[in-house]
Amino acid sequence: MSTANVSDAHKPRIHAASLAAGLIVMAVGTVYPYIVTNGAGHADHTLAMLLFWAMSAGLVRGVGFVPRHWVWRVLFSGWSCALALVLFGLLRVLR
Repeated sequence: MSTANVSDAHKPRIHAASLAAGLIVMAVGTVYPYIVTNGAGHADHTLAMLLFWAMSAGLVRGVGFVPRHWVWRVLFSGWSCALALVLFGLLRVLR
């Protein structure tokens, strides 16, 4: 599809907040992988899933990609990134 047919309102743009969140999550997860472990030091797969979902959604939306199908659009939106980070924080504090 040519970009000449796409109106200016629908052109994908970089979303700085989502991109920053995705890059920060990526850096923190690389430098401090213990952030996704439980109190006993074992991997907590729920925490890891939420953190990796936030990272993926942040990077996908952050670079300006908006999926066509509504399911992927919802899962990889800026709001999904924020939701996953909030859920991660709550679970991390409560566990």
